[in-house]
Amino acid sequence: MARRDYYEVLGVPKTASPDEIKQAYRRLARQYHPDVAKENPKAAEEKFKQISEAYEVLADPEKRRRYDVQGFDAVESDFGPGGFTWQNFTHQSDLEDLLGSSPIFQQLFGSFVNPFGTSRPRGPTNRGHDVEVAVRLPLAAAVKGAHPTIEVPKSGPCPACHGTGAKDGTALETCPECGGAGQVRRVRRQGYTQLISVGECPKCHGSGRLILEKCSTCHGSGQVRSVERLEVTVPPGMDDGAVLRVPGHGGSGIDGGPNGDLFVQVFFEPVEHIRREGVDAYSETTIDLATALLGGDVTIPTIEDTVALHIPPGTQPEAQFRLRGRGFPHFRGASRGDLLVTVHVDIPRSLSSRQKDTLREALGAGAPAPTARRDSFFRRHSSAK
Repeated sequence: MARRDYYEVLGVPKTASPDEIKQAYRRLARQYHPDVAKENPKAAEEKFKQISEAYEVLADPEKRRRYDVQGFDAVESDFGPGGFTWQNFTHQSDLEDLLGSSPIFQQLFGSFVNPFGTSRPRGPTNRGHDVEVAVRLPLAAAVKGAHPTIEVPKSGPCPACHGTGAKDGTALETCPECGGAGQVRRVRRQGYTQLISVGECPKCHGSGRLILEKCSTCHGSGQVRSVERLEVTVPPGMDDGAVLRVPGHGGSGIDGGPNGDLFVQVFFEPVEHIRREGVDAYSETTIDLATALLGGDVTIPTIEDTVALHIPPGTQPEAQFRLRGRGFPHFRGASRGDLLVTVHVDIPRSLSSRQKDTLREALGAGAPAPTARRDSFFRRHSSAK
């Protein structure tokens, strides 16, 4: 089945609340579970897997945020090269609660593990957490690109206990509460209905093991904090506030699990008199009245440097000039937008008598209208009679 937008798969808008997303998933799970949809179980199996993949992403606030920004690329690392499998499904309890809430579903599925018989991993996921950082760059980096070196706060396995959290040489005890499963199953009866819920073991927090003596270096967490210096590539044409994903440079995985990802949000320092709209840049400049009337060259600051702009004679106030190829590049593209410069004319607020007389003489302002035009007007009308 072709990959579809996760919101479309669940039939909810992008503004849907977590409760609305959960309700949509529960409704579709009732409809498409292969043991219920007997007419075409193969198609139902694929549909059930598709809605579970969508729910896995949209029910997790972090995964949903990344998906909203970057689409499918943002969650591929969570599922691995083969795509979503039932090993990636971390919301089993939501479905088990659904099946256990009805005597009919309980009879159909009994001790349900997952729809297709593959067991999900015990305890919390071993994948490292994602790390988010922000970097600020000069506006020119949006044109030329940049390779900033950033400091990434990280946590990794403690070298003293090799990530176990236990003092070196001491063993881990199997959790007596869950028997090492990492989960506890609770059954509650309400009238003739049997309610079943499965959740993380509160004693071992899903690990299935207990530490007898904590490591003095990491105090039992199995992780120590550090800082990694990493050079990232910011390609030309990035938008302000856009996010770069650097796979594998987030938090370290646990017990051999994969590392999380690094997400770098890029901001560009604003430049006075430069405004960005897509790939085009907008600027303003003010010229004196003489330049507007007689023409001339003025210096205009651009994103990277300055250029000379020719002002033709008779330029009107608020005229706009286009400097082609002086805007921002298309993302990962070779062509660039334009710089559009709006020209304001500085008109003097007061003039001396001599300046006024000179302007009147030069412009012909204030002179009486020629009498020849009036005479000719009257002659035309008298001759018409």
